Amino acid sequence: MKEENYYPGCDRKMVEKQIELIELYRNIFDNSYNWMVVVDKYGYITMINKPYCNFLGTTQEEAIGKHVTEVIENTRMHIVVKTKEREIGDVQQIKGNQMIADRIPIFKDEELIGAVGTVIFKDIIELDSYVKKVAVMEKELDFYKKELKKALGSKYTFENIIGNSPAINKAKMLAKKVSSSKSSILLMGESGTGKELFAHSIHNLSPRANYPLIKVNCASIPAELLESELFGYEEGAFTGAKKGGKPGKFELADKSTIFLDEIGDMPVEMQVKLLRVIQEKEVERIGGTKSKKLDVRIIAATNKNLEEMVAEKTFREDLYYRLNVIKINIPSLRERREDIEPIANYLMKKLAKEMDRFVTEIDVDAMAHLKSHNWPGNIRELENTIERAINLVEKGAKITLNHLPYYIREKKGNYTSNIGKIGLKDIVSQVEIKEIRNALDICKGNKQQAAKELGISRTSLYEKIEKYGL
Repeated sequence: MKEENYYPGCDRKMVEKQIELIELYRNIFDNSYNWMVVVDKYGYITMINKPYCNFLGTTQEEAIGKHVTEVIENTRMHIVVKTKEREIGDVQQIKGNQMIADRIPIFKDEELIGAVGTVIFKDIIELDSYVKKVAVMEKELDFYKKELKKALGSKYTFENIIGNSPAINKAKMLAKKVSSSKSSILLMGESGTGKELFAHSIHNLSPRANYPLIKVNCASIPAELLESELFGYEEGAFTGAKKGGKPGKFELADKSTIFLDEIGDMPVEMQVKLLRVIQEKEVERIGGTKSKKLDVRIIAATNKNLEEMVAEKTFREDLYYRLNVIKINIPSLRERREDIEPIANYLMKKLAKEMDRFVTEIDVDAMAHLKSHNWPGNIRELENTIERAINLVEKGAKITLNHLPYYIREKKGNYTSNIGKIGLKDIVSQVEIKEIRNALDICKGNKQQAAKELGISRTSLYEKIEKYGL
């Protein structure tokens, strides 16, 4: 007899493959960790795996063909084939054990043919253990998400912008509203008002928050290095070029946000190249021959009047309008004096913790002077003032008027900046003279104690006394 007659009308290899597949499924079914049972549409067992039989004290040969109620205590499989409704995570007691089971009806061509039951957890202790493991994993995931954000360099959110004055609320409201946009943002404000904090917060609230915020200070990078920093370079592009080349800040910011701080200090020749990158949405490395398409959101910031610079031809008009799609004006501290007290208290707590100093309060008189000062250096100046005061606090855990700089406590509310009238060195000298005199007065001429109050060495104090002829 010919070989093909053994399988009339069938391909032998196909039949063998199907037999192998059925055997594979049977092995998976029998060796599954979960206990499983299958019933027909009348509730009679058609399949049950060995682990379940071992627990029930029976065998597959004995169980198959019997009604499920004869084999499994408190079963609902026969009910599921009647209701045709799945039951997920149901508690079932078998042999005194509280188990968690799933029961799912099986359909073929929309007609019920049976149901499959699975014991997911063999007792409540196992479920509890699983829940605890999941809780630990969720905590770990949350922790690593936070650490990733820190590592990526975007650590501030809108919660870090302290104050509820109308001026700051207006800026925050606009910033939040445009966070999800792709449009360029121009942050305008005096030095020390918190422009970088706003940039971080906008990025963290945007769809790009899972990528790093790339920061560039246009004023701190020498003009001859700025192009390679922004756009990168290829290997051999110039003497000293890194082997393999180097991606620029714009490449690193692909799919993310780039923060161009102090944009008003960017050289005019670099403004032209920046404008091209913004218009074309692509960048070409120095020494390269290929351009790379980019998806970068730009946030620029400056404390300069760009409109005046445009009029003076020191800032390109076309670049200004490319950056100034959404302008957010960040108010100075003197424009929101009602925020000085909560900001000062926030900084006191933050700095005291960082410096490991026990300081809990700013007294009324000291706070009154802080609130009346004009703060030409804004929040950065206030932070420096609070840090200085914390260093001077010894007893009482309270910042008092004596811990504030002389120029703040000397004339409450009458401080005006001398910038533009005299040089910065002269301003520093005037402040040092006032502070040294005040420290010597408080310490009744004791230079060692005065040096301690000022936070400098006794040698430095003697040098300054000699320098200023005090």
